[in-house]
Amino acid sequence: MLSMVFTLAIAGSVDFNKVVPIAQPSPSTSAQKAAIKFKPRLSITNGCVSFPAVNSAGETSSGLQEGYRGSSRCTNAPLGSQVYGRTTWYNGKFAILYTWYFPKGFWNEYATRRHDWASAVVWIDNPELASPSILGLSVSTADWKFKAYAPASSGITDGTTPRLAHVLNVEKGYPYLTTTDTVGDFQEFIMWDQLTTAARTALKTTDFGVAKVPVSDAAFDTKLKKAWPF
Repeated sequence: MLSMVFTLAIAGSVDFNKVVPIAQPSPSTSAQKAAIKFKPRLSITNGCVSFPAVNSAGETSSGLQEGYRGSSRCTNAPLGSQVYGRTTWYNGKFAILYTWYFPKGFWNEYATRRHDWASAVVWIDNPELASPSILGLSVSTADWKFKAYAPASSGITDGTTPRLAHVLNVEKGYPYLTTTDTVGDFQEFIMWDQLTTAARTALKTTDFGVAKVPVSDAAFDTKLKKAWPF
């Protein structure tokens, strides 16, 4: 019995570079369709690239210990990456939160911890409209801080696709997101309500340290409050 319990306990995480991203499902609701329509492109200026945080079986990333200097071991996600999303109405605007996971966090250009998340919120008028419009854009600049653009006049050249860069900068301290002219890449996208029960439960219960999961019940509302641009 003890060996069974131990097996179940260690099955909770896998090496950060062995987490298989979940394939992007076909959208079935107006919210899901809007979230795909406005999905950002992400480029990495320096530091780690984004990785999946959890697989469909509910196994989460082990992260990467800070002893590995700089972007050592995390400049490529060999199985592909993931962006997670969650939507809701908030103060009369429709919020689409997108978030990326990184296996280690930084201060200036020095790795200081396992796990980090970066988030962007696209604010639109109404996902039920034939052609919803972006009203604002908020990008994370630290764990609980955002820079907001309302109207979203920067980084959206086609009216639907924010172009974002994840940046390390010795003058800023924390890694941050910013708008950019660089095209960047799409990642496999999955909404909170499209995750398997095992994956959603794992994101709710796994301890990612100070880097709280932005789409989780425990952090989602606070992230939107901090990101509010109007």
